[in-house]
Amino acid sequence: MEKVLVDLGAASYEIFIGEDILSGVDKFVGGKALLVTQKNIPCDEKFPYEVALIPDGETAKNLREAEKLYTRAIEAGLDRKSVVIALGGGVVGDLAGFVAATFMRGVNLIQIPTTLLAQVDSSVGGKTAVNHALGKNLIGAFHQPRAVFIDLNFLKTLPEREIKSGLGEVVKYGMISDEKFFSYLEDNADKILQRDLKTLAHVVKRSCEIKASVVSSDEREAGLRRILNFGHTLAHAIEEETGYKKYRHGEAVAVGMMAAALISLELGKTSAENVQRLENLIKKFGIMTTCTGLDADKLYAVTFRDKKTVGGVVNWVLMKNFGEVEICRDVPAQIVKKVFGGLCNGNQN
Repeated sequence: MEKVLVDLGAASYEIFIGEDILSGVDKFVGGKALLVTQKNIPCDEKFPYEVALIPDGETAKNLREAEKLYTRAIEAGLDRKSVVIALGGGVVGDLAGFVAATFMRGVNLIQIPTTLLAQVDSSVGGKTAVNHALGKNLIGAFHQPRAVFIDLNFLKTLPEREIKSGLGEVVKYGMISDEKFFSYLEDNADKILQRDLKTLAHVVKRSCEIKASVVSSDEREAGLRRILNFGHTLAHAIEEETGYKKYRHGEAVAVGMMAAALISLELGKTSAENVQRLENLIKKFGIMTTCTGLDADKLYAVTFRDKKTVGGVVNWVLMKNFGEVEICRDVPAQIVKKVFGGLCNGNQN
């Protein structure tokens, strides 16, 4: 079993990575617990906890479902020493985490991510949220878990599309922080797609290390942590415009990364070779790089409701080189619209 420390002083916790490791959850549960999951989540563990099922899909992340979980927690007799356990993908983790952050002003949380995307991204870092009709993740709180358990066995039965979606976030880590890791992904793409667990273990661990390092330096996104949003400005707009049904999160992030890279190219911040290299890896993993058929003007309008928008100005995370990005507030509207238009027309020109 591998361990990654998220160093946050008194709020520090460990990420446990391996196979058949869920028996270790018990030592973090001192009293009653509410296990939040979905009916399609595979788990052979016999957890002796109260279980609450939530609907599938991003649309389950809302205040109505949160209220149902509050009711279950109250009926089950949970108190301020109790634990909420999130067993599932990003939707489960975000919703259960939000409930843990707000029930009785905050109770302990344990994350058990079952999708690749949740394992490398949403389960780590303490961001919890529900969606609003006017935007994704607009209602939320920072609430760090007590521990994260990443059991790689979940990846064996994960649908192929979910693997590819998770790889969208994985590519992001190499892009923003570690060219050596990006090269590893290029060299081992076939093994990753074949679900070689040794290779996936390294991919998951390195992704968690990068995120843990960023979060440890900037827990509440005052500065450095914003680099984790690379690709997410357009991604959230795509998800909202398609009702969270057509695109998986990692797929939307992949298109968003292409948008950020192309905007960077237009501004002279990166090279055409860098953009092509990024596109090549995304395609090697079988992930789309355009959002054909969507309305560029509508997507542009939605970006201004994004959490990264401050004072009516979008904070773009732009590409300079592999392992080097920058936050830019003064991107001309005509460049953004040009890039969005190309992606919506099925090309990057």
